[in-house]
Amino acid sequence: MTNMLPRVAVVGCGYWGRNLVRTFSSLGALRWLCDSDPVALEQQARLVPGIRATARFDDVLNAEVDAVVLAAPAALHYDGARAALLAGKDVFVEKPLALRYEDGAQLVELARTRNRVLMVGHILQYHPAIERLKEVVAAGELGPLWYLYSNRLNLGRVRREENILWSFAPHDIAVIMDLVGREPELVSAIGSQHLRPDVADTTVTNLRFSNGVAAHIFVSWLHPYKEQRLVIVGERKMAVFNDASATGKLRLYDKGIDWQDGVPVARHDADTVLEIADAEPLLRECEHFLECVSQRGIPRTSGASALSVLRVLEASQRSMDQGGQPVLPNEQAVRTFA
Repeated sequence: MTNMLPRVAVVGCGYWGRNLVRTFSSLGALRWLCDSDPVALEQQARLVPGIRATARFDDVLNAEVDAVVLAAPAALHYDGARAALLAGKDVFVEKPLALRYEDGAQLVELARTRNRVLMVGHILQYHPAIERLKEVVAAGELGPLWYLYSNRLNLGRVRREENILWSFAPHDIAVIMDLVGREPELVSAIGSQHLRPDVADTTVTNLRFSNGVAAHIFVSWLHPYKEQRLVIVGERKMAVFNDASATGKLRLYDKGIDWQDGVPVARHDADTVLEIADAEPLLRECEHFLECVSQRGIPRTSGASALSVLRVLEASQRSMDQGGQPVLPNEQAVRTFA
């Protein structure tokens, strides 16, 4: 398989799955489509003539494909990924990897013992602006990090299977931990339910890291306008990633606090738009998956890395269930990223 393009089946042709269908088709890797909804399946099948389509997941498991791409509802991620791994397929599964840490850990172990690639769709990790931001932080241009915050807000795309924390926050948790370089040692979260009594529509999650860095994440699908913004405050400078902006998505602010005679004084200097590559994150993500399948490589957003996100999600959920009480992540030790 190292000398040929991997053959891919996309399972789930809905809101996000159709983007994966388009992308893997453009890369020449798509062979099968699968969706239990006949309308969604037919719509995508018309767009990719010559690709086999089925409503039965078992057909995909028995098909001559090398990898299964899962864009099904989050509640089906564990069962679908497990079945695909047991069938000898490499797996790309959209975030979150599972809805329980224990289930995610089982998938990671199954992929390891079966020598299968397991990649999770944390698409922000493939965004050119995030990659550039990591370079800026790693170079020390901001100075030691003080705090970070992320807003991921919109109106609509309300889900019934998982709450807004599990639906929106995984992206930001993954990026913040990557920038800080470790998992948080303490997590607290609060949420509010308005549409359904058992599903949070808005949440605020606070993260405290062992190196003194603090972060919070605000997510909502009940918001009057779309906002996807990440702010990083360092001792010397600050940076803002505004993904909803058409231009100037990544800005560096030469602003901070200077001390004069023992008094903190705000410093306001110029801001700079940082150049980033003109590349589609989803395309880069899908190309990376095909490369890992072909070369048997470890994905940048592997199943193992996704377990870190699951630990924080579960800790946040436990905190919400306890009225916002701070809790420790799932494991006793806080792992520092290699």
